[in-house]
Amino acid sequence: MTAPATRLAEGPPSWARLVLAPNPGPMTLDGTNSWVLRAAGQSGCVVVDPGPLDEPHLERLASAGPVELVLITHGHVDHTESVGRFAGLTGAPVRAKDPRWCRGGEPLTAGEAIEAAGLRLTVIPAPGHTADSVAFAVAGGEPAILTGDTVLGRGTTVVTWPDGDLGAYLVSLARLGECGAVPVLPGHGPMLADCAAACDHYLTHRAERLDQVRRALAAGAATARDVVEIVYADVARTLWPAAEMSVRAQLAHLKELGEWREPDRDGDSP
Repeated sequence: MTAPATRLAEGPPSWARLVLAPNPGPMTLDGTNSWVLRAAGQSGCVVVDPGPLDEPHLERLASAGPVELVLITHGHVDHTESVGRFAGLTGAPVRAKDPRWCRGGEPLTAGEAIEAAGLRLTVIPAPGHTADSVAFAVAGGEPAILTGDTVLGRGTTVVTWPDGDLGAYLVSLARLGECGAVPVLPGHGPMLADCAAACDHYLTHRAERLDQVRRALAAGAATARDVVEIVYADVARTLWPAAEMSVRAQLAHLKELGEWREPDRDGDSP
């Protein structure tokens, strides 16, 4: 699926501004979305996912300051490579679920309410794409949710096995769907208008993919690569390594459900 999961939003809330990192690619779409958050009348701001180590990009983010706080949705390098440099540039504490990315701040906890830049951001656990993935919900007159890579603005995300977990991802999608028809500020791609609709679409897509994997296994596929060649035959081969990670996550999930066992032959296990 390469199209948006639901209709696009007309624009971000008044308290959010997108600063797009110059790192486009097959896995990053147009680039990493760095979000600058600030309520009306506030001087300080929050930066979510400073992104790659690109000095002009970091200078643009820092110029929006003073930066009160930096938040990380998950630890992939396209979101975190600049953490140390940006913390030094701004003096702002960095907080993430994984303590490895924290600089001068405590690890994030599930359900925590963060007050900064005139906003209240609630931490929503969203493991699946990675084990440390979180989302940030902003309530009030212009509610929205920052989803990192759990929900993208275009296409679907990769479950990065073995750190990622499909069962956890499905639970996270259901949890984020409970936020309702609020706009999505994703880690990549354009803004979406409806979080609940996007999550429902993702859940349907994942169920369809699992059924395709089941059929591939029934047809004789023995390895993750075999499944990729059948299920993702219409996907560009440059994306097959990412597809194989998702297939390995799908096989692990089917194993947990008792629907699949690893082959005994050496080298054939997923």
